[in-house]
Amino acid sequence: MLFTSYAFLAFVIALFVLYYALPKKCQGYLLLFGSLFFYAFAGISCLFYIAFTILTVFFAALLIDKNLQSSKTYIKEHKEILSKEEKKAYKRKREKARSMILAVAIVTNIVLLAFVKFSGFFLKGLLMPLGISFYMFKSLGYLIDVYRENTDAEKNIFKYALFVSFFPELIQGPISRYGDMRDSLFGGHYFEAAKFAKGIQRILWGYFKKLVVADRLLIAVSTLIGAPDVYRGGYVIILLLFYTIELYADFSGGIDITIGIAECLGINIRENFLRPYFSTSLAEYWRRWHISMCSWFRDYMFYPISTSKPVQNIAKFSKEHIGAKAGRRIPIWISSLIVWLSTGLWHGATLNFIVWGLLNFLVLMISEELTPLYDRFHARFKWAGGKPYTLFMMLRTFVLVCIMNLFDCFVKVGDTLSLLFSIFSKSAWTAANGGNILELGLDMSDYIVLITALIVMLAVSIFEEKNRDNGLCVRDLLLKRPYAVRFLLFSLLFASIIVFGIYGIGYDASQFIYNRF
Repeated sequence: MLFTSYAFLAFVIALFVLYYALPKKCQGYLLLFGSLFFYAFAGISCLFYIAFTILTVFFAALLIDKNLQSSKTYIKEHKEILSKEEKKAYKRKREKARSMILAVAIVTNIVLLAFVKFSGFFLKGLLMPLGISFYMFKSLGYLIDVYRENTDAEKNIFKYALFVSFFPELIQGPISRYGDMRDSLFGGHYFEAAKFAKGIQRILWGYFKKLVVADRLLIAVSTLIGAPDVYRGGYVIILLLFYTIELYADFSGGIDITIGIAECLGINIRENFLRPYFSTSLAEYWRRWHISMCSWFRDYMFYPISTSKPVQNIAKFSKEHIGAKAGRRIPIWISSLIVWLSTGLWHGATLNFIVWGLLNFLVLMISEELTPLYDRFHARFKWAGGKPYTLFMMLRTFVLVCIMNLFDCFVKVGDTLSLLFSIFSKSAWTAANGGNILELGLDMSDYIVLITALIVMLAVSIFEEKNRDNGLCVRDLLLKRPYAVRFLLFSLLFASIIVFGIYGIGYDASQFIYNRF
């Protein structure tokens, strides 16, 4: 039961009605039941996976919290009789116990995640639990936050289970933080027409991007990927462009639907995209794309690794034998390398994703090391701060992202490199020039729809990028317009989804690219 299925639409409508018909104190239990019911559609056995994560992390967090509170109580009650050394020894002992609980819970769940993600390459017929990476990372982030005392341990297992299993986030995230969602998720809500309407508008926008743009482009992308020996040279440029746009429309469209559903329920979810194709560097791109995942790896992997004792020992050794600069930079290099290798493996346990992760690491590290040179360049050439040069940097970053995205299309790295090099082949370009983009599964009417839809998306993005500082979005702007105007515009949006959405026979319009993660 995925976002674009009729069953899902019926499920959501029924849930909305029941949610606001029930007393506020019962809304959370309805959401929990609905989330587990939704998850069961992916396979009854999947419930055992998510139940395992919920139970292990919930009780591990309770044990960590109990240990922490009892330690504070003991120190407070015996502060007069314990020496400073005895207090330190006691705290080290108790912290060691908390660390052990944390490690066991993390390792157990990571082993489970690795098994279900990677054993599929060796064991046929193994069911991949829906969105396991998303709810697993969400759970482990909560556990680490409890360990760090950034959030209190949840004592109510039903509330915690709802946080982990909240159905709009199960398919492709975002990877929410417990502290961000706790109040709005458990608080209970009255029906607010204006907020509900804004949520519906966000949902429609997500379906527009998914069904009108992404799924239409997927037809051509599938054709190009399916015959790499035929579609080379100039066709690779088309594939790079089409796939990059499709990926954004698909993923961000799904997130729009997620946030819109949550908004209809009165629940706040942080944004996961901030118009990433306006980025002027790869580092900025990753601050705008899949924000929750990037921040997760930063907070729960990069910082702990860079400040860990082994890495600090390496840094100390480098400082003494290589130089102070190397000593400062090596922890960043090591942490970044591990993070990007992990990010690649998160996408899939194949060489293409490992190469993709390493490419991101190399580009980011080289760019960071060259920052002083960039600063001197911008200081000397004032025109480098103007709009033309900014547009150049955006285009440069977009092209770089397109190239790296090609590693997502083919499992064999050799195929990807061969296609990239074919762009510079005269014979391949000749073949492409003699071909016809209409042979990719799309006719002229499809391209007209695509161009029109992309112009609409671009106009919305430009408006919101210009109003980034004040946080104004198109929906806020429309709220100031008369009701008749708003009704007409969103009726047109709804009609365009119905008329121009892709629902072809034999074509699965219900799959999102990030479901596989």
